[in-house]
Amino acid sequence: MEAKQDISVVKKELASLRKEIRHHNKRYYDEDNPEISDYEYDRLMLRLKELEGKYPELITKTSPTQKVGGHARREAGVLVKHDVPMLSLQDVFSRGEVEEFVARMQEELTEPELVVEEKIDGLSLALRYENGELTMAVTRGDGVLQGEDVTASALVIEDVRPKLKIALPYLEVRGEVYMEKEAFAAVNERQEMLGLKPFANPRNCAAGTLRQLNSRVTAERRLSLFVFNLQAVRGKEFTTHTEAYEFMKEQGIKVIHAYRVCHNAAEVWEAIEAIGERRGNLPYDIDGAVVKLNNLADREKIGATSKVPRWAIAYKYPPEEKETILRSIELSVGRTGRITPTAVFDPIRLCGTKVERATLHNQDFIDELDVRLGDTITVFKSGEIIPKVKEVILAKRPPNTLPYKIGTVCPVCGYPATREENTADIKCQNPNCPAQLENHLLNFVSRNAMDIKGFGASYVKELTAQGYIKDIADLYHLKEYREELIAKGLLGKEKNTDNLLKAIEDSKGNEPEQLLTGLGIPGIGRAAARDLIRAFGTIDALAQAKEEEILAVPDMGEISAKNLTAYFAGEDSQKLLRRLKAAGVNMESRVAAESAAALLGKTFVLTGTLSTLDRKAATALIEKNGGKVTGSVSKKTDYVVAGEAAGSKLAKARELGITVIDEAELVKMCGE
Repeated sequence: MEAKQDISVVKKELASLRKEIRHHNKRYYDEDNPEISDYEYDRLMLRLKELEGKYPELITKTSPTQKVGGHARREAGVLVKHDVPMLSLQDVFSRGEVEEFVARMQEELTEPELVVEEKIDGLSLALRYENGELTMAVTRGDGVLQGEDVTASALVIEDVRPKLKIALPYLEVRGEVYMEKEAFAAVNERQEMLGLKPFANPRNCAAGTLRQLNSRVTAERRLSLFVFNLQAVRGKEFTTHTEAYEFMKEQGIKVIHAYRVCHNAAEVWEAIEAIGERRGNLPYDIDGAVVKLNNLADREKIGATSKVPRWAIAYKYPPEEKETILRSIELSVGRTGRITPTAVFDPIRLCGTKVERATLHNQDFIDELDVRLGDTITVFKSGEIIPKVKEVILAKRPPNTLPYKIGTVCPVCGYPATREENTADIKCQNPNCPAQLENHLLNFVSRNAMDIKGFGASYVKELTAQGYIKDIADLYHLKEYREELIAKGLLGKEKNTDNLLKAIEDSKGNEPEQLLTGLGIPGIGRAAARDLIRAFGTIDALAQAKEEEILAVPDMGEISAKNLTAYFAGEDSQKLLRRLKAAGVNMESRVAAESAAALLGKTFVLTGTLSTLDRKAATALIEKNGGKVTGSVSKKTDYVVAGEAAGSKLAKARELGITVIDEAELVKMCGE
């Protein structure tokens, strides 16, 4: 009985790890937008490999350990088959693991040579030359079967040679596209000038730039490329990796610089340390050092698994972190009244960007680290994106410092702020706090809520500051001040003012699920709001519902149900709803009234490219007819709508025996 319990616990952890890793794979490979650092991701993979090593009978074909890279995205370019797989590398994190690798190579080979070189943090690219001419540039894609043709973008990268001096019948090399820190800073400066969102780090910017189809943009952003491997060749023979490098350099191909040939574990580790020491001074980001066999015949002998070559490893350095001095702690108030402390410190550079702020989360976090003004703190980047405070260097603490306390007064309105029971949150108790009002309004007008286009943060701030808006309902009375608003220029000139007032007026006709989302009730996002309105039909009916009735709605939890009943019981909330109704804001679901709810209670998953509907339109059609769209296939899925190039979701649906339909069948089911 005990063994079964252990296996069940293991299975649960394996399922959780695989789901989490797949999510991060999609963010990194397919969306060029990772949420966690390579170091954190590597720890997840190590744990998964450890468990699968102990329980090999639980390894599945779809496990992340059995796959390479991400998916080839159709929108990035034409899909191309790989001539040679673009495998990933086995990651290691300690000197002991490096020494084990070297010892294994020495056991299987006679006096093997090893090359140690930098591991550039970029996007992998294969360049194919036929008779000396570059004929194709292919991204890694899934690493095994296919990648994306990005030749047009690659040709405008200065480091990509369109023609070689010696016209070999065929030569394929693999490199890494990246951005130097200076080029990345220039791109983000331009993004900010244009009012666009800056890129999180050089790797994201380089990957996103290469995979879009505008070569002019690629040229403007000054991408770079290092070649790090010979993939295939005809018309010439090479004995070693470094010999191939020398040939490439003669052809004008830029290869990894400062690589080093080593003959034992001590030399290998010395080379890894040397790269680590100069890491911070390089003009580009690296995330490790690669150790690989030099002799190409030895590589053939050692071979590869389905995922990684056995003749190479990647040593991963810990996340980049730096010391700086904490100068101040700023307090901000969110939509729910929660007070969030933010550390402001002397600017430092991490992962290629300037950093001078990081969240301190809450009072418990501050107390745990004992953060004080004037302290020397260590800051690192989580996911190479989000700056975080790691620790306080107590040895460098100046004298006479005092523990920092957020206090019991709201920093915006001066009202009492109290800590909520059983939480770490300190909240302002003033429901009319200006900071809360601004954030409430921004949520209300946002795309996921009432979708009042053009109504941005600057208008919200100015209108609340001048007293035109004291609550959400006041938005619908702004038209009464049209002449005054135009005279003051608060919403721009006459045309812009009229456009915004019209957008506000048009929003009155939105579905009540949008209104419910805009009310900002904790735990009630767009999906929950849709399910609630689908169940109750009107805002009024929902406002009268008891907690147990709300809990009967699928996927509704106790906390959300309590938050809803508490909100609708409040006097201020009731007054707000009366004012919104008087202003003509729609409170009744036309979808529930007009639709026969052909898809009511049915769960759909969309996969592949549909012929006439995009993903957003297909989702809207399903939801309009009472259905629900989720992102992954499970036993709870009723239908999978498959378009062109449907992938793993289609295979999963067939495996589970789920009904697969095409776009035409979906439209027919909806009676359209």
